[in-house]
Amino acid sequence: MLHIVLTRIDDRLIHGQVITAWTKITKADRIIVVDDEVAEDSFMVKVLKMAAPSSIKVDIFNTEDAAVTLAGEDIGERVIILVKTPKTVLGLIKAGVNIADLNLGGMGATQGRKQLYRNISISAEEKAIFKELLTLGVDVFVQIVPDANKMPMAAMI
Repeated sequence: MLHIVLTRIDDRLIHGQVITAWTKITKADRIIVVDDEVAEDSFMVKVLKMAAPSSIKVDIFNTEDAAVTLAGEDIGERVIILVKTPKTVLGLIKAGVNIADLNLGGMGATQGRKQLYRNISISAEEKAIFKELLTLGVDVFVQIVPDANKMPMAAMI
């Protein structure tokens, strides 16, 4: 299995904060974006790959292909997994990916979502998925930037 240094939910996926802060603190050299829709959108794939510095390898997979890739042999890469929703994380876990910690960084307000904390809003379905992740033993926490305090999700939902 690849060496996962961070699994993060952030609906913006690759953006300045991820690149500048999280890749430095985790010493990541690879980002794997997991999103079924984005993986099928060649324009978005190009945009996301261009958003990262050339020193960071970027791959964009659907959930099924990501699970296969993440189960591969550890070749010394330090991997950040980025997803938009908790449903994707649950799908990866059900496909056999070992995710012990989950950083909730950003889920914007949309119809059907209620604000949980600052730039994080969740729907009733997403709340149920977070509860399932917690029962599976995943340490789910809110931490927008690396130097902020971790806030346990269990206390918020």
